[in-house]
Amino acid sequence: MNVRITNGMLLALVMNVIYAKAIGITQGIIAREVASDMWLSTLIGMLQGIAAAWLTARVIRMGGQASMIDIASKAAGKWAGKLIAAVLLLFFTGAFATVLVTFTYHLMDYFLPEAPVILFVVAALAVGLYGAYHGVEVMGRMAFVGVFSILILNILVMMGSIAEFDVKNLLPVMDSGLARTVWASRHFDTDWSLATMMIAILLPHVKKPQRWGRASAVSILFAGLTVAIWPILETGVLSAEATREYIVACMQLARSAHIGLFLHRYEMIMVAFFATSSLIQIMMSLFCASVCASKIVGVNDYRLLLLPTALLLGGTGYWIVADHLRAMIFTADYWPLFAVPVAIGIPLLIGGISMLRRNKEPAV
Repeated sequence: MNVRITNGMLLALVMNVIYAKAIGITQGIIAREVASDMWLSTLIGMLQGIAAAWLTARVIRMGGQASMIDIASKAAGKWAGKLIAAVLLLFFTGAFATVLVTFTYHLMDYFLPEAPVILFVVAALAVGLYGAYHGVEVMGRMAFVGVFSILILNILVMMGSIAEFDVKNLLPVMDSGLARTVWASRHFDTDWSLATMMIAILLPHVKKPQRWGRASAVSILFAGLTVAIWPILETGVLSAEATREYIVACMQLARSAHIGLFLHRYEMIMVAFFATSSLIQIMMSLFCASVCASKIVGVNDYRLLLLPTALLLGGTGYWIVADHLRAMIFTADYWPLFAVPVAIGIPLLIGGISMLRRNKEPAV
């Protein structure tokens, strides 16, 4: 894959990859743990994500400007690289399932309750295959449209909610305590984990290596700020007690938004903007999983493994999404315990191995 993308495309991709699930499913889960402190947990998670993104970019630059998988292969041998690729393939399979939960429940629970789950899975895979086949440059350009959609969506929801906003719902601040608030941030950590693992694969194909660290960190910062608006509005408008009762809390906020006396129930417009970000999440999860699969098999062209990878991701996603309880248990309980250690542990492990290897090399 010889394609080169700009730092702006990377920023747009990161914002889209984080946004949809973070406002859709994550905030309701956080609200069930820390109530009105959900916005604080999101901001704390954003700071952790900035550090993780910078660390990932630093390790890649230090390792010879190759992907995390290739760095592992050079530092510890071919099978170490394949092992890292297998772990990342498992990671993107789980990430795709959580993204599919967001995509499916947005549409099925609120607009198409009689539609079968398989319809949403097939539609998601079809769009994902189309974007992944055309490559990261095409998806990067689409991500600019996604950023525009994110900004318009945030503006619409702020305009429609500000009249009902009650700052008293945000008080008292830190009511859940610092430890619980920080612990609850692990749910938002799973959102930036997908972005940092995408960075671990994409960054060698981004122009201007000297800006990688700053671009990666700033991408998480911008994504976090666009997301943080939602828990603040959900708490101030709906209240934390109401937010925690919904699987897709952002849709309830969208349904309550109105501008003046005559413009009500314009959530369909907002869903159209939201869908762009959600579909880019699906495309990037499938793309990154296919790249990992190609590294395991030893194939240069990831497109050869797009279809088998889509079947793996689609089958796993369907099994999880088909049952609401299973989907929420996986997303809230099991997924953070796997995603966050992988997103933090792999850069630390590969960075440590690279440093040890560099120190052992004899000076010329």
